[in-house]
Amino acid sequence: MTKRIFKSICIVAIAVFLSALVLIMAVLYSYFSTTQMKSLKTETALCASAVEQGGLDYLASVAGGDHRITWISADGTVLFDNKAKTDTMENHLEREEIKEALEKGEGDSVRRSDTLMEKQLYCAKKLTDGSVLRISASHLAWWSLILSMIQPLAVIVVIAVAVSLFLAYRLSKRITKPLNELDLDSFDGTAKNGFYEELSPFMNRISSQRTQLKMQQSELNRKQEEFDAATRYMSEGIVLLSRSGAILSINPSAGRILGISGYTVGKDLLLFNSSPALRELLAVSGNGERCEKIVPIGGRDYQFNASPVLSEGSLSGIALIIFDITEKEKAEEIRREFTANVSHELKTPLQTISGSAELMAGGLVSPADVPEFSRRIYEESRRMITLIDDIIRLSHLDEGAGDAKTVSTDLYELSASAVARLEPAAAAAGVSLSLSGNGAVIDGVPEMLSGIVHNLCDNAIKYNRPGGTVNIDVSSADGEAVLTVTDTGIGIPEQAQDRIFERFYRVDKSRSKAVGGTGLGLSIVKHAVKLHGGEITVNSSVGRGTKVTVRLPVKENRNPDPVTSADAGTVSTANNVSTSGNSTTADSRPEGI
Repeated sequence: MTKRIFKSICIVAIAVFLSALVLIMAVLYSYFSTTQMKSLKTETALCASAVEQGGLDYLASVAGGDHRITWISADGTVLFDNKAKTDTMENHLEREEIKEALEKGEGDSVRRSDTLMEKQLYCAKKLTDGSVLRISASHLAWWSLILSMIQPLAVIVVIAVAVSLFLAYRLSKRITKPLNELDLDSFDGTAKNGFYEELSPFMNRISSQRTQLKMQQSELNRKQEEFDAATRYMSEGIVLLSRSGAILSINPSAGRILGISGYTVGKDLLLFNSSPALRELLAVSGNGERCEKIVPIGGRDYQFNASPVLSEGSLSGIALIIFDITEKEKAEEIRREFTANVSHELKTPLQTISGSAELMAGGLVSPADVPEFSRRIYEESRRMITLIDDIIRLSHLDEGAGDAKTVSTDLYELSASAVARLEPAAAAAGVSLSLSGNGAVIDGVPEMLSGIVHNLCDNAIKYNRPGGTVNIDVSSADGEAVLTVTDTGIGIPEQAQDRIFERFYRVDKSRSKAVGGTGLGLSIVKHAVKLHGGEITVNSSVGRGTKVTVRLPVKENRNPDPVTSADAGTVSTANNVSTSGNSTTADSRPEGI
């Protein structure tokens, strides 16, 4: 702005100066022309008086002067001319100044001389004898005047330009100083401290707009803070992208999922993850269409939902939401496997029952074999009932068993009752049972606690060898009730220890079929332990037996959340699970029932 003001002032000053110079030169030119004519008239009068007295002799004496002197008779004949030959000159009677002198006694004119070929001033005076004396002088042209004054004019121009530049610089600085020193933050709309009143409406509008901008900025900051606070602790990843794919906003979950750390706003998302699925996702959403893709990252599955953000019908950005669906996929897989396993487990006894009943109904069974076929039907029916009961019990535990009531229960007494019930089965298998320890009272559901002890001991018997032992120990230490079941059975292979808590999973399927069972016992144990806020440690070696340790809090400290199918499907999703060498820590032990 200062430069423009400076330039404008300089142009105006120089224009005014040049205009004034032209006007002055015009006035001077007119003044000099008038003065020259007056001087010529005086000289003509003096010369006429001398000619009256001296005649041609006087004219001959002054013939070498600068002025042109011409003596013309009354009839227009040139009698004398000091600049030309009279015999070659035409009649001058029609010349303007001659005619005027003959009529009025004096005459003057300004014209171009045909004889001298230049512009002349003419002044004529009538003599007493009727003749006319005329004197002429060269007329001073305007450029001649300028050339004669070129030196003083150059000095004046230089001084004027220098003064104009200096004053323009000072004035431009002075004009812009109040504007440069203006504080919009404290401007109250009044003219003060040299401020220009003419700019008050403009400045008032600026001040009002600044206030509105501050309010809008404050609102935007508040909304951004709310958005950041809402998305900072979300498990889902949220990324806002520009139309070109540059990151505008990203929450910590998205940064963790995509492996992005540090300040990334303004950078292209594909710089951090350029997988084909993500490229296709952004390409489709960039065309204004919603798109979903499942992208595996770091061993987990993530669902990317991309939605175009439209503004007035045109794409202005892309909203990307990332969901971790690993557990969901695992749960779906477990449900599918569970459904298939249940169908398979139910199909076998149903086929046996259907086949036996069909043979009996068709009379193809001899009377001596009827009891055997009836026994098979009864056993397979009982197996189906047991399987259905276990499924119902497991479903009840999946839902959290909220209707179960907790009471003070002595774990040692429950273990003694379980040993008493399992003594016949142990004796039949050639396995000896023993119980040691002391009382350990906890707050729990007696039916669930009894099921824990029963299933662990039953597994220890069924997967033992003749002459083997099963020892149950109950103790209390550090606020926990500890139940330990140790057997000298076949043990669990290391590669199978990570799957021992899956429903219907059997380490040795042939042996499991031989000893019977539904394949759900230890899944039930796992859920029951978890609902009581406890943990199970499994230490096993093939051929050397298995040791299962259950730790339950003495005081009530149970997980209020229901156990999901995903928790039941794999050891890695259960609470307090770890595997080291041949030792597995989990919520239960291998399923073999």
